[in-house]
Amino acid sequence: MPITTAPASPAPDAPLFEATHLNKHFGPHHVVKDLSFQIAPGECLGVIGPNGAGKTTTLRMCLGLTLPDSGQISAFGLAMPQQALAIKNQLGVVSQFDTLDPDFSCLENLLVYGRYFGVSRREMLARADGLLEFAALSAKADAKPGELSGGMKRRLSLARALVNQPRLLMLDEPTTGLDPQARHLMWERLQRLLQQGKSILLTTHFMDEAERLCHRLLVIDQGQKIAEGRPRDLIKEHLEPEVIEVYGQGALALVETATQSGLSDLAKRIEVSGETVFFYTRAAQPLLSALAQLGNFRTLHRPANLEDLFLKLTGRQIRDDT
Repeated sequence: MPITTAPASPAPDAPLFEATHLNKHFGPHHVVKDLSFQIAPGECLGVIGPNGAGKTTTLRMCLGLTLPDSGQISAFGLAMPQQALAIKNQLGVVSQFDTLDPDFSCLENLLVYGRYFGVSRREMLARADGLLEFAALSAKADAKPGELSGGMKRRLSLARALVNQPRLLMLDEPTTGLDPQARHLMWERLQRLLQQGKSILLTTHFMDEAERLCHRLLVIDQGQKIAEGRPRDLIKEHLEPEVIEVYGQGALALVETATQSGLSDLAKRIEVSGETVFFYTRAAQPLLSALAQLGNFRTLHRPANLEDLFLKLTGRQIRDDT
């Protein structure tokens, strides 16, 4: 049944979405711990963290699919889950996994989905052309999802999430499994939505995606917030500005002799991942000169980035899905 009650508009400076002191247990596991965050109108908030950090559970609570044990969620001036239907009427959702109807064409997927929001077939037909054009799928209107590439399916899922003209989009790893060209096209479409004033909650494992799209980042691990802020501000706060990667034969031996060779005095931190040694420093040139004197190593000198931040805050060890 379509929702006809108009929700109260939030104050101009009020957050569009707010989660306060969320907690969730599954048996003995405390998977979300006192988590709070806000999303402002027109803002993209990225949620990043390792596997098992609590990202999916948090997103499910935001969508009203999982009830928190304690804490409050509100959106558009409405309370979740008490007014879940009215909230969902203003949300667009792209899940991590394909939920397109394989028996319907691209156009039919949009038309049928519009019915769930009370959009008439006539109105949905008027919107569909623009949505298919936005998704770069105008030529595929009559094709079924099985005939589409992975990138096309993700763009169709995004177009479908826009049928109700939502104010807030919730995207769960929307570019997972896409090749670079498809990922860049998806990013361009999401940037366009932000320019139109849409708000986005985005979970992602791609740090370049987070840095390109997100105004702010929420970093969570073991169910709790460990950092929050603008990407460049977080990098500046937690990291040395320059990184030198050293790899190839003899690279790992540098760690064992770092004190004797003076490398430990030139680098603020030294970390190892696989066959690569990472030197974090505030002055790269003295360190590069010292490395050149120690041997013919393969090096990469670059600025610190979000991946460095992620690994410093959450560790380099592999996490199993939980």
